[in-house]
Amino acid sequence: MENRIYLDNAATTPMDPRVVDVMIPFLREKFGNPSSIHAHGREVRTAIERSRKTVADLLGCTPSEIFFTSGGTEADNMILRCAAETGEIEQIISSPLEHHAVLHTAEHLHKLGLIDLQLLEVDTKGVIDQNHLESLLATGKKSLISLMHGNNEIGNLNNLQDIGELAKSYGAHFHSDTVQTMGHYKHDFSTLPVHFAVAAAHKFNGPKGAGFLYMNRKNKLHPLIYGGAQERNMRGGTENVYGIVGLTKALSLAYEDMEGHDKHMRGLKAHMKNRLLEEIPGVQFNGQSGDIDNSLYTVLSVSFPAHEDNDMLLFHLDIHGISASGGSACSSGSLQGSHVLAAIGADPSRASVRFSFGRFNTKEEIDKAVEVVKSLVPTPHSA
Repeated sequence: MENRIYLDNAATTPMDPRVVDVMIPFLREKFGNPSSIHAHGREVRTAIERSRKTVADLLGCTPSEIFFTSGGTEADNMILRCAAETGEIEQIISSPLEHHAVLHTAEHLHKLGLIDLQLLEVDTKGVIDQNHLESLLATGKKSLISLMHGNNEIGNLNNLQDIGELAKSYGAHFHSDTVQTMGHYKHDFSTLPVHFAVAAAHKFNGPKGAGFLYMNRKNKLHPLIYGGAQERNMRGGTENVYGIVGLTKALSLAYEDMEGHDKHMRGLKAHMKNRLLEEIPGVQFNGQSGDIDNSLYTVLSVSFPAHEDNDMLLFHLDIHGISASGGSACSSGSLQGSHVLAAIGADPSRASVRFSFGRFNTKEEIDKAVEVVKSLVPTPHSA
């Protein structure tokens, strides 16, 4: 779409052309079923296992700890559901800020009577109460902690090292939805005390429908999907080969220049934040997204002054060529408000827009977006 500005990278990112290039042969001539023992199948099987090793090498783990999935939602479901169904977990400790892939799954398991569900208290900035977490662990119940690394709506970052060490001290398991940080922050699972983590390729310039689950070798789950011996008997179904190959290339490219991507996107976020503060009276930032150094550098959640036309702000941004999101884009078609903003007590009379940045965005696009926002948001002098 010519002349449109895309600032919804937390929802999905444009595919890197180099990722498309490595996928095309597996859409054309390399079409064999990886479960077949003939040459066509062996060629494709080799590509999958080479991809698995590459991903594992980047993340400081072994290939046997990487399981390819359709994305983060499937991986989250697999961890929570299969852990609960083993009977070894008595409670899931999570937060009201989690992605619905975690929250809805945990709520379902609770309704089935498989686990107790405990949601941690959070403050108005979306910071979880660590004392509450420790008090729940201290009950002695066999626990699975499920807390995301980076929040997709308000950009808050949780300290995986600290949470993991706390979990370890109480013998609890720790799962983190790392969808928003995989490919943007380095993860070294050889030292990070996390039992389970997940990824979706389309969040780091790879293809949709491809992701993976990291499961520490000391842990064991049964399959979520039965029907075949794929993924070492952990996920039935013919593998999404071109998706796996594309995911691997995208993650490799992300790790090649992660520092450069960090600097570029952090600069875009700081520039937009500063211009909005200087030029729109009363603007605020949800959660910790306004803290450049202690939140996702990809996300800026902006709260605009209350106005009768607030409900139309995203609509008008779209008309003016700006693609952004109101809260979480994973449910952007829903008429319901953001559960994350509700959990932190955000003022519902103020319009909230999530601008999220990618490595293909430019400073010029940010400047144009700010000018459009200024034309749409009434100031005290123009209202």
